[in-house]
Amino acid sequence: MSFDNIRASDIAKYIGKPKVLIIDLRNPDEYAAGHIPTAINIPYEELDDRKHSLSKNDLLIFYCERGNISLLAARDLLREGYNIKSLYGGIKAYRGVLEK
Repeated sequence: MSFDNIRASDIAKYIGKPKVLIIDLRNPDEYAAGHIPTAINIPYEELDDRKHSLSKNDLLIFYCERGNISLLAARDLLREGYNIKSLYGGIKAYRGVLEK
């Protein structure tokens, strides 16, 4: 089992798509300062407690600041049967407009 990394330049094709959930794993203050459009905030520290509210039928795209935390989260949830992608380079690699 493995998951795909997606490039920041490819994230736009997932924004607003049905059955796709973009998840910002940073802390709430970082999320509030600017996040990828349509992303929800689930801080990495809360992911284990909140993962049961996520559907295994949806594509989950994780991102963090630089990509390291999202790789850990993707690996962990993939083992539990979730459909996962991780944003390579995190939000630092993203060049699109941020929502606040």
